[in-house]
Amino acid sequence: MDKPNRAADTPFGVEVEAGKAYFWCACGLSASQPFCDGSHKNTGFAPVRYDASAAGKVFFCGCKATGNQPLCDGSHKQP
Repeated sequence: MDKPNRAADTPFGVEVEAGKAYFWCACGLSASQPFCDGSHKNTGFAPVRYDASAAGKVFFCGCKATGNQPLCDGSHKQP
């Protein structure tokens, strides 16, 4: 697998807890989007760790094309 699967056309808004680690799915195959469920095994992809420094809403990339992994940078708007 050389390209990630586009899991969504929009970002996933998630309320995060300060001090907690989250593991974003980079392959796009997880059934628990936007988080990893281990589906990346044997794909060449690995989850990306996100450490929440503050509580609040974070927008995790759904299209998997962001240049700011794991957060959305608007790449989903590109064709």
